[in-house]
Amino acid sequence: MKPVLPITKLLGAIAVVVLVLAFGRRDPVQWVIAAGVAVALAGWAARDLIAPVRLSADTSGITMLTGFAHRHHVAWPQVERVRVDSRDRRGLRSRLLEIDTGDSLHLFSTNELGAEPEEVADALNALRSNAPL
Repeated sequence: MKPVLPITKLLGAIAVVVLVLAFGRRDPVQWVIAAGVAVALAGWAARDLIAPVRLSADTSGITMLTGFAHRHHVAWPQVERVRVDSRDRRGLRSRLLEIDTGDSLHLFSTNELGAEPEEVADALNALRSNAPL
């Protein structure tokens, strides 16, 4: 994960507090909303710093980070498909690694993976094909 993302989220939390200090001194609703946004951004940044690795794999299967810091292991026989979902929207291309386990779908962005989704998908599929049944 790029270290600039958690720092940007923390700066966003600080900016929200500074803006409400500058413009919302008398309105308690603005304070409540600003506090909620600042806490959410700080929590999101903390998750990025505490658990930067979202996905790992070995011969037994894939371990994914779910929620704030809960690790969920999925054995290779439970993995139905690993692929890259690529979409063009409004001139921007998004690519996500998609891991389908039948009852749930797990999506990972380039920022969460720390590598290109295509490279990770190729590595996972190679590991999956070499894994013992």
